[in-house]
Amino acid sequence: MLPEALPAAETPVHQPTRFKVLGAISFSHFLNDMIQSLILAIYPLLKNDFKLSFAQIGLITLTFQLTASVLQPFIGMYTDRHPQPRALSIGMSFTLIGLLLLSIAPNYGTVIIAAALVGSGSSIFHPESSRVARLASGGQHGLAQSIFQVGGNAGSSVGPLLAAWIIIPYGRTSVAWFSLAALVAIFVLWRIGDWYLRQHALPSGKSVLHAAREQLSPVTGKVAWSISILVALVFSKYFYLASLSSYYTFYLISKFHLSIQSAQLHLFGFLFAIALGTLVGGPVGDRIGRKRVIWVSILGVAPFTLVLPYADAAWTSVLVFIIGLTIASAFSAILVFAQELLPGRVGTVSGLFFGLAFGVGGIGAALLGKLADVRGIEYVYNVCSFLPLIGLLTAFLPDLRGRHAHARPSAA
Repeated sequence: MLPEALPAAETPVHQPTRFKVLGAISFSHFLNDMIQSLILAIYPLLKNDFKLSFAQIGLITLTFQLTASVLQPFIGMYTDRHPQPRALSIGMSFTLIGLLLLSIAPNYGTVIIAAALVGSGSSIFHPESSRVARLASGGQHGLAQSIFQVGGNAGSSVGPLLAAWIIIPYGRTSVAWFSLAALVAIFVLWRIGDWYLRQHALPSGKSVLHAAREQLSPVTGKVAWSISILVALVFSKYFYLASLSSYYTFYLISKFHLSIQSAQLHLFGFLFAIALGTLVGGPVGDRIGRKRVIWVSILGVAPFTLVLPYADAAWTSVLVFIIGLTIASAFSAILVFAQELLPGRVGTVSGLFFGLAFGVGGIGAALLGKLADVRGIEYVYNVCSFLPLIGLLTAFLPDLRGRHAHARPSAA
């Protein structure tokens, strides 16, 4: 039984799942995050070009993640009341400018500015694109979020692969070729904005967006407590992921003496596992309950993270793949769980949790970079291996399975 203080479920809009729209927004997310992942993928190149320390590498990630995270909740709150379909294309335009600047950056300061522009593009893109995914879901919110997010994760996994094939051999100026992907994304997002503006009217004559705004519920103490737990779980997930996404290549090079290109192929395998896990997490949460998915994906990954620092090269690749696959399934479940706790606040929730994910990742990268400079990169993985134990907090979350089943529309 759900506590009485928690809000009632959102009344679903009885529309079919718009898979074409979900495919388009996922494809745009793919292009967006592929471009963003190039920054992470070319860290060894940037380190050599500008003679950077690990702390300076961490500062690049911090700048990128914080510009993405700080703005997102505010953009989400604003667009909950004033939806901005054209913001999707505008956000991608910021990313395009940052990408071109990165390709010609003459110094470290310019790299920081480029990272900030790409981060600002993300802060504009994510809240509204997450809202589009929910509007197109037809009531299958977990599935819709997974389709949307898997595009981003797939893009993140392809980025290092493309960097290994194109940017590393031909130099940093070849980054400019990826501006073509940004231009394609701007076009697709403009078309999605057209669909967003043409939402069908409800029988009452009110738009879908208007109806969603009327479902705002007060934030009770129990809801705030549940949101706080979800925030802690996101912290554990993304702080740990920061150690892998930012420093996994350096770890492989330092401990196992792999080449840069070989290490980036291993990074691709890890990011591919994240994409696969993201695709699985949402629909499984729709069927068995999001709390169960969170249990498995956060706490269940702890045995693998605890063993990782002691594994040889072959087992490191296997364990990292399992870790990426398992831990990635959490975010769709956490995001939709929070949206169900706060009906009518899709933009706010999406901005908060996407922003938190970026922010924690950025802060984690900066702190872990400093720790790596002082104690070594292998020490970082020993410390971070305990973070998934924060998943024990999942026990304090309410069970929304009964309410979720009641809220889903009947099959057509």
